[in-house]
Amino acid sequence: MEPNLTPKQLRILQIIRESREERGYSPTMQELADSLGVSKVTVFEHVGALERKGVLKREANRARSLSMPDDVVLPGERRPSTMPLVGRIAAGLPIERLQEEEQLSLEDVFGPRRGQRGTTFALQVDGDSMRDEGILNGDYVIVERRPTARNGERVVAMLPSGETTLKTFFREKNGTIRLQPANPDFAPIIVEDCTIQGVVIGVLRRY
Repeated sequence: MEPNLTPKQLRILQIIRESREERGYSPTMQELADSLGVSKVTVFEHVGALERKGVLKREANRARSLSMPDDVVLPGERRPSTMPLVGRIAAGLPIERLQEEEQLSLEDVFGPRRGQRGTTFALQVDGDSMRDEGILNGDYVIVERRPTARNGERVVAMLPSGETTLKTFFREKNGTIRLQPANPDFAPIIVEDCTIQGVVIGVLRRY
């Protein structure tokens, strides 16, 4: 759904979406008013109009409860990529054709998991340090944005030097963090701390 919006209404939705993606929660009415340079009363009026248009939801008597339905596409945003899903195949066996053609949505496959508020983004891999994990130079990794990781998860980590790397995360018993490559030609990176920018949930490769 791509709604018909005034410039102010569009900006409100953009601020809400950016806040939920970057911070995990919605702005308050006062924060919206401050961002737009208008009064809180004006923001309430715009929010009411957006609710009537069906592009914004708000829970009564709850702060930071503003949210947008999943099918809302703002002007300038790209719609999730889809392609026909025509069947299932196993090596050596004929294709099992579906009775009705379905659509495979990359957003459904690689979007945030149910109950999680994070967002996903893609990065192109530069280098072979994760080769033995099946992540090759030139691949695209799909990353779920979140600030923590469990041992054994492949992460995008920002080092204290400001550099960013893709490695497997391990927190050692002595409290240090080991960022482990999957290629014996590369040494692990040991740091006291790092910033987890996201966890890899998928890999895309074009042949």
